[in-house]
Amino acid sequence: MRLVVADDSALLREGMAGLLERQGHAIVGQAASATELLAVMAHRSGEVDVVVTDVRMPPDLTDDGLRAALAIRRGWPEVGILVVSQYVAPEYAHQLFGSSDAGSVPSGGVGGLGYLLKDRVARVADFLRSLDIVAAGGVVVDPDVAARLVQRTPSRLAGLTPREREVLELMARGLSNAQIGESLVLSPGAVSKHVAQVFTKLGLGPDEDNRRVRAVLAFLAAGE
Repeated sequence: MRLVVADDSALLREGMAGLLERQGHAIVGQAASATELLAVMAHRSGEVDVVVTDVRMPPDLTDDGLRAALAIRRGWPEVGILVVSQYVAPEYAHQLFGSSDAGSVPSGGVGGLGYLLKDRVARVADFLRSLDIVAAGGVVVDPDVAARLVQRTPSRLAGLTPREREVLELMARGLSNAQIGESLVLSPGAVSKHVAQVFTKLGLGPDEDNRRVRAVLAFLAAGE
């Protein structure tokens, strides 16, 4: 996997880059600011599979990293984006996931999306698993942020039962059907039934490509 790592903390940036290189991945660029991140993408975009970026970065130290991620999403939609933040900020996640039309996710050529808290990045196995999901074109969001987003999505997902909302929240966290079953103590058949009901109620028929990604994006983009 070819990655760009962006964070204004040199210690965190170099540590993350070193970790990823030890896992066999290639770091094709690093950036300490949103400006540098966009410059790296402009020069090496064809070599990048996934960008890992902080939210708050120079030059303004507000949401510069997020805005750079949104610009990358517009300019290079095939590149996966994994945003990391110190804060449970569902409004940031809503902006990121809302940058993809939940109703018209193409069947190919669009990179995955992820939003993690930095505390979760410190858990190496969780971080690497999330990175793999994003690299494969999937969607993953931190459990705490996902829970906040559930509270903000009453209208779009009103037709789902409480159990179906639980299942969709776990899908948003990147869990497979087997892992959802373990988390909710449900049989594989019961999980499949709930997932199928989620697809049906969100209008995602069996002929739709990437139904799981579309369902998660509908969930994440539904905040008011």
